[in-house]
Amino acid sequence: MKKNHKLTSVHLVEDLYKKFKVKAIDGEINLQKLVNRSLDLYNKDESFREKINSYSDLKLIDSKY
Repeated sequence: MKKNHKLTSVHLVEDLYKKFKVKAIDGEINLQKLVNRSLDLYNKDESFREKINSYSDLKLIDSKY
């Protein structure tokens, strides 16, 4: 059975990614799982989508993220 995958690249905020890697070592999640689960929730769960869309705590100077 052929799996459908989309290979893409994203630019990550370095400090956030470093913090994620440290926390992920103790957990059972990796970036791939996090992204796929987040995409699924975003598509299926309106409250999650609203929370993500309205999230404004990420304050980075000169950032488009």
